[in-house]
Amino acid sequence: MSEPQESDQIVQRRANLEELKALGIDVYPRRFDAEATVESVVQTYGDRTGEALEAEQPTTRTCGRILTIRSFGKANFLVLSDGKTRIQVYVRKDSMSEADFRIFSLLDFGDWVGVSGRLFRTKTNELTIWASSLTFLSKCLLPLPEKFHGLQDVEIRYRQRYLDLIVSPESRRVFEIRSRVVTAIREFLTTRGFLEVETPMMQPMAGGALARPFVTHHNALDLQLYMRIAPELYLKRLTVGGIEKVFEINRNFRNEGISTQHNPEFTMLEFYWAYADYEALMTLTESLLPEVARKAIGGEEVVFGEHTISLKPPFRRLSLREGARAAAEAKLGESIPPAAMRDREAVAALARKLHLEVTPSMGAGKITSEIFEALCEDDLIQPTFVYDFPTEVSPLSKQRADDPDTVERFEMYVAGFELANAFSELNDPVEQRRRFEDQLRGRAGGDDEAHQMDEDYIRALEYGMPPAGGEGLGIDRLVMLLTGSQSIRDVILFPLMRPR
Repeated sequence: MSEPQESDQIVQRRANLEELKALGIDVYPRRFDAEATVESVVQTYGDRTGEALEAEQPTTRTCGRILTIRSFGKANFLVLSDGKTRIQVYVRKDSMSEADFRIFSLLDFGDWVGVSGRLFRTKTNELTIWASSLTFLSKCLLPLPEKFHGLQDVEIRYRQRYLDLIVSPESRRVFEIRSRVVTAIREFLTTRGFLEVETPMMQPMAGGALARPFVTHHNALDLQLYMRIAPELYLKRLTVGGIEKVFEINRNFRNEGISTQHNPEFTMLEFYWAYADYEALMTLTESLLPEVARKAIGGEEVVFGEHTISLKPPFRRLSLREGARAAAEAKLGESIPPAAMRDREAVAALARKLHLEVTPSMGAGKITSEIFEALCEDDLIQPTFVYDFPTEVSPLSKQRADDPDTVERFEMYVAGFELANAFSELNDPVEQRRRFEDQLRGRAGGDDEAHQMDEDYIRALEYGMPPAGGEGLGIDRLVMLLTGSQSIRDVILFPLMRPR
């Protein structure tokens, strides 16, 4: 029964538009000169009493979308929104021109109008504009939803974000926080001497991460290109060129699965700091996150699901191998010697006991990392630096001087997901070539995410790269954390969706 009713509404809205045109009204005018936004009107006069407004008789000229229309005899009311704040508008036939009141009679829920008038408070003490004129600005030809509830409506929120923003101030708040996060990160780094740059999104080789890329083609050059999976190798080339502190807030593209934490197109902060190592990056990250939180949401504590998370440093530190071993012991109820996490056969047997898949191309380091991901990640709620990764899963990281099977790398976890990845950068071209060759063997063994050989990057290292630390931090996930959003789709304005 609802389908014909909606159709009737659309017919009536179009008829109202035609009547407005017949009155000689420009139904899609080019501009409207407002004196103030709805938000600024409410901020300025929201605490004035009715007596103060009556004495002062302030006037305003503002505009917005109509979210409510109500009529009580000669008294008519609109609720006007600028997307942030709402204000009531009082409309009487004897208070405006006949033409303007005729416009009012042809308005629909969702239309855009401009209003001029004086401010007062109604008998219910609501701040209201007593309209002296109405200007028609645009017709809403489709009925707006009242509110969203249920799975189907969640789909609409993501597919038609404009509707979500119209009816949900909370959704707009999320994206305002996102904007403040990016601004705060930029300010934090630039005040510390970092230079912001831009590197190619289309690259002849997908490098800087272990991920499956999107492939595209340049017709004029007849050249296969890859959408960027990370800007890392380009940013490190700049370090070779003498830029000691460099960062990019970048869009990355990975042709992988979609989940509550993954979107094929996402935003990262990536930065490189010459003469620093991964320990210095941990300290910097402990300063960055609370400062960004304070500027974006006004404090260092966030509520995420059932947890209250503190971003106040210092953060917990946990060795990857020790974390994986302890979790496996707890899961299996047996003692596991530390050496087992470095022995390929022992750790493979352990993984099979845990019902994890092991392939012939996986070494001890890869298997240990899989155990850690399966058993530990979900429990890392408070900020935690997971450090000292196996060399096998870190082709671009510098090895520890006392342990060639381990690299100086950390991933930061919070709320059960990875937020940042960082390491002391490998700057030995001979060792880098050996790592790439190991990755190529993995690729030959069926690992689609293994790193390709990048001869130009090795050439850059041969010109000499200073010791440096580099870090990537997920902007989308940081916004999820600071807004309490359980899905990455809630913090991306237009997430990728399967076509209907």
